[in-house]
Formats: sequence, C-alpha cells, structure tokens
Amino acid sequence: MSERPVAFSDRDGWWLARGRPHPALRPFLRSYDGYWEEPARPSRMRTLPTRTAVLIINLGPPMLLRTPDPDGDRVYRSFVAGMHAGPGMYEHPGGQVGVQLDITPLGAYTLFGVPMARLSNLAVELPDLLGPGAAALVDRLAGTPGWGDRFDLIDAYLLRRADAGPVPDPEVRRAWDLLLRSGGTTGVAELAADVGWSRKHLAHRFREQAGLPPKVMGRVLRFQRAVGLLARGGDLAATAFACGYYDQAHLNREFRTLAGCTPTEVLNGGAEPQLLTTGAEPP
Repeated sequence: MSERPVAFSDRDGWWLARGRPHPALRPFLRSYDGYWEEPARPSRMRTLPTRTAVLIINLGPPMLLRTPDPDGDRVYRSFVAGMHAGPGMYEHPGGQVGVQLDITPLGAYTLFGVPMARLSNLAVELPDLLGPGAAALVDRLAGTPGWGDRFDLIDAYLLRRADAGPVPDPEVRRAWDLLLRSGGTTGVAELAADVGWSRKHLAHRFREQAGLPPKVMGRVLRFQRAVGLLARGGDLAATAFACGYYDQAHLNREFRTLAGCTPTEVLNGGAEPQLLTTGAEPP
C-alpha cells in the first residue's frame, strides 16, 4: 500500500482525491486530481481555453466532447486535450470517475513526445497518442483500489516518458516564462528581441512546441486571468485594465471569441477554466 499523502474533499457529491506528483514531474504539473461522483448525475459543461493541456484518465463511462464544428463531436474514454483557443462542450451520462492532469504546454511536449502543434484545438484518445502502454496503464489503474497506489503508477509511467521525451528549446522556454509572468501581456516583438530570434522564427518554434503561437497564447493567458479576477468579484472595467485589454468592450469581444459568450454568461453558466470541475489550478 502506498504511503503517499492524499487529500480528500467532497464538493456536493463531487469527490476529489488530490496528490502531489514525483518532484521530477512538478515542473510539468502541480497535482494529480482523482474524482468520482456520488450519486451519478448527467452533466453538460462548457469548456474554456486554459494555459494547460489536459490529460483525462477515464475509469468510468465515456463522455461526448462537442466542438464548434459538429463533425468534430466524438465519444472519448481516456484522452488528451491539446491547447485550445476557443470554446467547446462536454456531455456525460453520469458516474464520472478518473484522474485529471493539467500539464504545462512545454511539459506536455516532453511527456507526450510529439509537437504540441499537432494537438492544437484537438482531443486525441490516449492510446492513439501514446501507444498500447497507455491503454495498459488505464487498465492497471482501474484494477487498483487506492488513490495513492494509482498515483504511484502514474508517477512511474510519466517518469519513463520524461526521461525519453524531447527537451524544449531554451528560447521557447524563456518566451513561455515571460508570457506567463506577464499574464500574457508581453508582445511578440519583445519576446523575440529578448530571446534573440526573429518574430517569424519564434512564432514557428513556439507554436511547434507549446501548441499555440505566442500571440494567441498571450490572449489565452489574459482571458484566463480575467476569468479568475471576475470569479473573485472583480469589476469588469477594472479587470479589463488589469489584464491588458484596451477597454471593457475589448474584454467582451475576447470573451465572445474565446468562450463563445459574455463574461456574465461565463460566470453564471457554471463554467470553469478547466475541462472538468476538479478545481485544479494550473502550474
């Protein structure tokens, strides 16, 4: 039996089991978030762009992911959702149980071992992306009763992938750090000048490894910060100023583009800047 500390909490029938990953994995993700429902309830939720890729290890019934393009609707079990620059929707029949990992874009580049540009605005079944070893991991997790033991299995799997995965360019990592620290307000010209690359070369390499061009990633970071400030009671005009928008009208336009609705509708519709309502905060 695992000795890993696991914190449990109940959020109105949505149970959470949270554990810290191995120290070598913490630059990539902050926590493992196990979840299960009691009782089972059908659900439908808007998905919003966020600053992490999301890996769902599904140990219960599959879910339907909806996209703005109806031809993109598909039923998924365990899957990876790459970096997104627009809204989506998921529907579940109830009885959700699994583990969610919110992984930094460059951490996902290393752990998944593919250019993140291939996953932009997409979801991919886990075995299709990572091979039969991922399917075997899901089966082992389903047959393991303790959350600490489950997280140990995920540790071992991800550590092997981290050892074998590609390393991001130092320039891309530097540009990501600058964007993240500024909340998405650093311009592409400033990023390129700092790392010593042309704007075109930076945009190409950044998108290849992080999943979105730096300009679009900046928009997502500003949007996510705005959602967080508004959720904590922030005023629309003050939030627009704090997040680097020209004015409140600019903020409203960005919400319609990235969330498919107004700021008020995001806050009143129960949406969170996560794929699932586990409450996990990105690194």
